[in-house]
Amino acid sequence: MFLTMRPVPKDKLDVVYRITHHMPDVHGAPIHIGDPATIGIPSLTAEHLGGDVQFQPGDVPVFWCCGVTTMPAVKSAKSSLAFTHSPGCMYVADVMATVPTTTTSSPAETPKVVQISQEPLLYSAASELAADQIQRLEKAVQADPGKRGIGHLHIPGELLRCVLAMSHASSVAVTTGFPCHTELTPPEENDGPPGAVAMAAMLQALGKQVTMVMDASRLQLMRDIVEDCVQAGILKESVAVLPYPPTDGTAPDREVALQFLTHDGDLSRPRYDHLVAIERVGRAADGTYRTMKAKDISSLVGPIDQLFDLANEIPGIKTTGIGDGGNELGMGTVQDKVHQFITNGPDIACTVPADYTITAGVSNWGGWAIAAALYVLRACPIHDRYHRRAVGFPRDLAKLRGAVPSMETEEKVMSIMIKHGLRDGMTAELGLVVDGLQFASEHAQIMKTLRSILGLD
Repeated sequence: MFLTMRPVPKDKLDVVYRITHHMPDVHGAPIHIGDPATIGIPSLTAEHLGGDVQFQPGDVPVFWCCGVTTMPAVKSAKSSLAFTHSPGCMYVADVMATVPTTTTSSPAETPKVVQISQEPLLYSAASELAADQIQRLEKAVQADPGKRGIGHLHIPGELLRCVLAMSHASSVAVTTGFPCHTELTPPEENDGPPGAVAMAAMLQALGKQVTMVMDASRLQLMRDIVEDCVQAGILKESVAVLPYPPTDGTAPDREVALQFLTHDGDLSRPRYDHLVAIERVGRAADGTYRTMKAKDISSLVGPIDQLFDLANEIPGIKTTGIGDGGNELGMGTVQDKVHQFITNGPDIACTVPADYTITAGVSNWGGWAIAAALYVLRACPIHDRYHRRAVGFPRDLAKLRGAVPSMETEEKVMSIMIKHGLRDGMTAELGLVVDGLQFASEHAQIMKTLRSILGLD
């Protein structure tokens, strides 16, 4: 495909997108905004057709589909007569195009451009309606029934940025695990794994490769949970569950992490586009791993943080941390606020940051919100077209609807957690209780709210 590129001032991206969005019969809206290498263009100074353009400070490269794409097809057809254009010189006919006389439209037809990354510089797009729905999803999961003060850690708009980045990923690795019940086997709590499964189900439905990363000591536990989820129809296919550090006896260090995250240690060839940690205990300032009560559980935790440390140095990998207390992997982004507002904050705060930090009253709710928000994006025609670069056809939403979290599905997930001995993190109860909250009441109300925002119930 040939592309047309124009530098556009950052503060004019929304305007440019909205104007061209209303002209689908010509170039239409942009298909990429930001780093050209992401779409296979190594440099804007590489050999190209047409004249050079000059960038001014604050300009962003914006790409559209180009009519020159048809020229090879026209030439190969060997038609005796054809009308086209040359690069930089449009062919103008006397047939009037049908163009709206106004660009005023409904929220569903009004594009919103969102920066999702600085390094590399990347933007994405969705409708104002989709952005509003995702904002409402984000607000819904900020409910804090445990009164931990999680609202102080909330970064507004982070859910939208996170799911836009995840939507463009092709391979996602998810990690979870908070072994707070040191006297029990298994020591894992039941907040985290259900949210991981909810995200995996939606990511699979979207056609993405999903991998789970676990401590070697709980590797088989997660593999058994995944298999039961496949048998129950929650996951459409099995998910690879890999140990970190590897079980070959290799001591975990930067080189081991590099080989795990990339092909042959090549930073330009990452195995994963996105790493997600949900309710995964994170490393504190003193190098230990601690519960909300500051209990040291380091002996039960592997150094999966190393993967996030290194991923934050690799431009091709984005990271997300989901938590409800500030001691979870990825919460290093807000560690100052954890110190200030969370009980035992200075002792338990995770110091490892993530590109996107998602807070929720219960971490599972954050996983539900991400799954629901990914559905919203794919149901949005503006984002769908941008995501597929205006190539191909919209995805059948009916196949995605079944992957949206629901009480029926989550009750199946919880029964699997109970089967494998995962308990409530606060009470150690083996039942339909998560973070001290009854599943049929508090959790059900959040689920009802999320699905209502999507218009599914």
